[in-house]
Amino acid sequence: MTDTDSPRLAELRQHEEELVFPQFDHHDAWRLGSLIANRAIAEGHGVAIDIRRHNIVLFRCVLPGATADQEEWIRRKSATTLRFEHSTALLTEQFASKGADPTQGGWLTPEDYTLAGGSFPIRVRGTGVVAAVTVSGLSSDDDHQLVVDGIRTFLKDVAE
Repeated sequence: MTDTDSPRLAELRQHEEELVFPQFDHHDAWRLGSLIANRAIAEGHGVAIDIRRHNIVLFRCVLPGATADQEEWIRRKSATTLRFEHSTALLTEQFASKGADPTQGGWLTPEDYTLAGGSFPIRVRGTGVVAAVTVSGLSSDDDHQLVVDGIRTFLKDVAE
């Protein structure tokens, strides 16, 4: 944690340091997406879940209660994560701490990018970011937490 990090920013950085995959392929995308979907179903969340490598969708699930808006949120959240290789929750917090919004003033177009939690990079040890997993339909913090909890459970299961 740096001197300027808020506790939330430090927590979000920790998520990215901790949640690194040993490998990630199409089968892993299916397993991770299904794990997140099953948890969302059990908790009664009407969300959409997406795992993609840039424009290649590896997993997609839209649960009852999700709206057509979730498609746009997923597209913009995942574009942000894939461009910056960080979670949208972390980026949102970083930019807010500096009083900046990259979607204003011509840097990033708000039609293509957004600062809203719920998209997280799939980072493979020794390789880097290979995909993004995104949830949309809850609050930004709850979308982020659903993804983080899903990745944490997935990685724990892989380690066993």
